[in-house]
Amino acid sequence: MTQFRLDKQNAKIGGVCAGLAKYFGLDVTLIRAAFVFALLCLSSGFWLYVILWIIAPSEEILPMD
Repeated sequence: MTQFRLDKQNAKIGGVCAGLAKYFGLDVTLIRAAFVFALLCLSSGFWLYVILWIIAPSEEILPMD
């Protein structure tokens, strides 16, 4: 089973939405829209994003030769 990791290569801010999209096999736009909706309507989106950004491990990026 794959582990959730931040996706720094496809990140706009911290890689949380891109990592969640990769983990669940969804389009990253849907995840980002859900976070914006949660931010505007529930104000929980911001805190969820920050918490995931802090606790989630980063995906290792291999240097190109």
